[in-house]
Amino acid sequence: MNAAAYTIRPINETDNPAIAAIIRAVMPEFGASGPGFAIHDAEVDTMAQAYAIPRAAYFVVERDGAVLGGGGVAALSGGDADTCELRKMYFLPALRGLGAGQTLIALCLATARDFGYRRCYLETLSGMDAAQALYLKNGFQRIAGPLGGTGHYSCDKYYLREL
Repeated sequence: MNAAAYTIRPINETDNPAIAAIIRAVMPEFGASGPGFAIHDAEVDTMAQAYAIPRAAYFVVERDGAVLGGGGVAALSGGDADTCELRKMYFLPALRGLGAGQTLIALCLATARDFGYRRCYLETLSGMDAAQALYLKNGFQRIAGPLGGTGHYSCDKYYLREL
């Protein structure tokens, strides 16, 4: 998928260091570096391999040949078989405001539907206001508490969307 300012494509193994660096740069920017956040997930260093499983996909967003962001979908750990999770959608500042978030979330939701999921869940935290506005714009609704067992006990905002 292409746009004038960026390109979105499936992740490959050579993208692993860039995506890990993005996650480790963006999450602390929003106060999400402590225990109970995705920054500590084992998959952070091996994203391509972690999403090379059935009913999972991760995409990177490039601009001028550099990976500046990404996001994906996979089964919700500890959740229903028909529920996926929007995972690790983070962008460096140079990518923000270009419409890449809207394009990527649409691609992730379409991919989730193609995989046969009926619902998409996500968790985030206070302070990630632009991300939460994007989720609401894309049909996610705020729910009272967490679903599944992601291990991200420090998140405090939860959303769900019917696909």
